[in-house]
Amino acid sequence: MSRNRPFALVFFAPFFAALICVLLMAQAARAASAPDFAGDAWDVLPPGQDGNIVPGPHSVDQIPLYDGLTPLFDNVTAADLPKYYKPNIFGLGGQQPESVTTPPQRPGLRIERDKFGVPHVFANSRADVMFGAGYVASQDRRLLMELLRGPGRLAALDAPGVDPFGAATSLRTFTPTPQTEAFLEQQVTLLQNAGPKGQQALTDIDNYVAGINAVGGGPDWTNRDVLAVASLIGAVFGRGGGDEARRAAMLNALQTRLGDQTGNDVWNDLREIKDPEAPVSIDRSFRYEGHPPGLEKHREGNAVIDDGSLQPAGPGGFAASGPVRLSSNALLIGANRSQTGRPLFVAGPQVGYFYPEILMEEDLHGGGIDARGAVFPGSGPYVLLGRGQDFSWSATSSSSDLIDQYVEELCGSDTSYRFNGQCVQMTNFDAGTLGAGGGQPAQQVKFRETVHGPVIGYATVGGKRVAISSKRSTRGREGINALAFADLNANVVDSAQSFIDVMSQIEFTFNWSYVDDKDIALFSSGRLPIRPKKLDPGLPTLGTGQYEWQGFLSPGAHPQTINPGSGEIINWNNKPARDFSAADDNWSYGSIHRSQLLSDAVALHSTHTLASLVGAMNRGATQDLRVMRVLPIIADVLKTGPAPSARDAQMLALLESWRAAGGSRLDRDLDTKIDDPGAAIMDAAWPKIADAVMSPVLGPQLDDLARLMGRDDEASSQGSSYGSGWYGYVDKDLRTLLGRPVSGRFNARYCGQGNLAACRDSLWAAVDAAGNQLAAAQGSDPSAWRQSAQPERIRFAPGVLPNTMRWTNRPTFQQVMTYSGHRPRPVRHGNH
Repeated sequence: MSRNRPFALVFFAPFFAALICVLLMAQAARAASAPDFAGDAWDVLPPGQDGNIVPGPHSVDQIPLYDGLTPLFDNVTAADLPKYYKPNIFGLGGQQPESVTTPPQRPGLRIERDKFGVPHVFANSRADVMFGAGYVASQDRRLLMELLRGPGRLAALDAPGVDPFGAATSLRTFTPTPQTEAFLEQQVTLLQNAGPKGQQALTDIDNYVAGINAVGGGPDWTNRDVLAVASLIGAVFGRGGGDEARRAAMLNALQTRLGDQTGNDVWNDLREIKDPEAPVSIDRSFRYEGHPPGLEKHREGNAVIDDGSLQPAGPGGFAASGPVRLSSNALLIGANRSQTGRPLFVAGPQVGYFYPEILMEEDLHGGGIDARGAVFPGSGPYVLLGRGQDFSWSATSSSSDLIDQYVEELCGSDTSYRFNGQCVQMTNFDAGTLGAGGGQPAQQVKFRETVHGPVIGYATVGGKRVAISSKRSTRGREGINALAFADLNANVVDSAQSFIDVMSQIEFTFNWSYVDDKDIALFSSGRLPIRPKKLDPGLPTLGTGQYEWQGFLSPGAHPQTINPGSGEIINWNNKPARDFSAADDNWSYGSIHRSQLLSDAVALHSTHTLASLVGAMNRGATQDLRVMRVLPIIADVLKTGPAPSARDAQMLALLESWRAAGGSRLDRDLDTKIDDPGAAIMDAAWPKIADAVMSPVLGPQLDDLARLMGRDDEASSQGSSYGSGWYGYVDKDLRTLLGRPVSGRFNARYCGQGNLAACRDSLWAAVDAAGNQLAAAQGSDPSAWRQSAQPERIRFAPGVLPNTMRWTNRPTFQQVMTYSGHRPRPVRHGNH
């Protein structure tokens, strides 16, 4: 017996090993039986799930879905949803997996991929699920992750004059110094000190990193790499403010030319900090800072930069982390306006179009985790935008003001400044080496810092040399946002109110939308500073120590709503609520905003189905904001007098005809030309019209304004368009000129300096000049003019994929959701 026992064990060992493996796989499979209360559930994320160096079938298989919806305009039916979206469900819905992987390091983990290559991760333990999230991220996006983790460190640091996202997408590497790694390690410590939730998040990140490293394909990852990528995403999409110095220089130029009061009045017109006509997502008052009457007389804590004196510290200018990218939209319909009696949700982030795409999709189940949706590869194990068992959530950039620039009084040299009455020496930060790429040479990234943050440049104030530093409220704190995403993925959210409570942990500035089977909600997040009252937030702050932040806005004071009486919540990066201050770098919250395209489309139906709501989104996605919203008032001014020629009259008639037909920029027949001649006319005429309106007052500052906010934000091959521009300036001034009702009138009269005949003549001259330009290029018949559709076709940067799509102004990843049930709802008292 004693001799046979070892023999028997050796003989049957393979059998027992296989049996144990089968049992573990079966247990992992059982984790897939998480409750899924979704009714209709769809999503899409082009170009595809696979992001490897050599494109495969799943690299491009979502392009036909995404591109196929575009030409439908608003003629979308229920039968179209499964044609142009894929199922957004937990697991594979009974379908056989295309592949199954059980990583040898974690035998309790099972990864199934569906017919689109989307990974569905099943395990019994949370640690294995987090490992699986890292494993699939490395399988599908390792190349992209390697490109992000270096520049992510520059984003975390707010390195002056460097655009980290631009560095990543232009394939520039970054080699950090120990000083940079020590800075990131402080974020690890911050999570460690954030109690059990922070420690669990750090454990999740460490398991995620283990999954990344198990696949290989590059140098091993650390939790610092994850925090760096999270910093990059927050710096690109989740910040606002921090451009006071350039705008103060324009104020100085206006005051020098027009006088102190008139120059100040014009500057206040342009920034539209609290325009009462600005479209909002929440029709309630949430007061945050702003510009009370007469504040300009009490700017004791501000400095006005001398025009022409700005000297940036880096080659990229005064933007600490590159341009703010306004993105994403959300259309939510409440139960009272839904034909099914269940809320409807069509929402997603617009992050541009890339290959590898900077988003990927995953489905995670086990150990208390149940979530499916989009993630930024390398930023951590959690689904960032997606759904839980009985709710969905998404985000739009809100660009609220969480960055300030400080004017530092120098103490005899460029490296010493005065703070709290003492001369303090600036510190030096050696971040590392940014490699060559995108037409830029390699560079050493070094900068100085004050108590407020990196020194981004120098200037003069009243002829006296000063340093300018940048302070971001979320700098060094990006990792703390993981707490909210951990709660979402663990389905801690069990109601609209608990969603708001969870999202109040987010310090990046986003508008967060929510739906379940009864409720819709919106919450605008951000670690928003409370500034001294005698401080204009649109100008640089004196860095002497007397005007420091006085805390942060409480969660209850942030814009938020649950089931508004209108039965709808619409956001396309517009102002979240009435009386909420626009950030200093956002001058686009005027009377015209692209969100009105969605509002107008939703208003076409008193009640909606999921298909009609998708149609409303799709209608606005190809419309030209200028023709739909600004043309009517332009036409009314033009018609106060005769056209200079029959051709000019025909041009106006064609524009109005295009608007009546829906103002779409579609190329339905794919002949490479936009179908309607109105697009060619508007594209040629708009810059000239904008200048005709604004130049009588702005004069030499016309181009200064254009550098701060372009005349236009036209259709773009990267999708997001009409997010900012001079549309509201033109609309409000011309309505005032015609004596129409106007709330929050401008201080100055711009077009024709308030003279109707002069204004009308300048507008007709703009139209005529556009006609001359088009006639020279395309012949004398305006009805035959066409704008090429090729430049605005969507291309996947940086150009690895040859595939393109029709232009459409819609989210990159989009959920189309309604829920038919819910877990037992908790009993709450009061507001909770």
